[in-house]
Amino acid sequence: MATVNGYQSNTPVASPTATTATKQSVNPVKTVDSQSVLKRLQSELMALMMSGDSGISAFPEEDNIFSWKGTIHGSKDTVFEGTEYKLSLYFPNDYPFKPPKVKFETGCFHPNVDVYGNICLDILQDKWSSAYDVRTILISIQSLLGEPNISSPLNSQAAQLWCNQEEYRKMVEKLYKPPSARIEGV
Repeated sequence: MATVNGYQSNTPVASPTATTATKQSVNPVKTVDSQSVLKRLQSELMALMMSGDSGISAFPEEDNIFSWKGTIHGSKDTVFEGTEYKLSLYFPNDYPFKPPKVKFETGCFHPNVDVYGNICLDILQDKWSSAYDVRTILISIQSLLGEPNISSPLNSQAAQLWCNQEEYRKMVEKLYKPPSARIEGV
């Protein structure tokens, strides 16, 4: 009798190699022990502190290494120059295999940031790589401020206004710059 796809005369044929192959083909779930995540985050904190990058910073919140507070300054020669934004970063237990949850705590009128502070940035979603670190995330968000992806907006009003940089700048200044920074000639 002929055997086709493991069946012989309507009766399944079990072969030891098929059973073994099935057991081996199941991908093991990647688990990360909390100690390795802790070491990774401590290492990233040290690297960020030593980097000397201007306009970005982040530190763990109190005694929780999985919860950080960050700060980003708007880049020079952008409509966000002179602004400062606070961020929250929450690292999952399977970091760096999963991205942290990052949100603006300070309001940010931007095409890729919604009113709740959620950020539409590919490296925080489908383009995440375990090679990224906190520094990369902060620099990417800082870059996003001056170079938004207006084809994928979370804030359609900001995306529409982006084309008129003069009006956009006025909106940002009105909403976010401290009064002392808006006063000219004083």
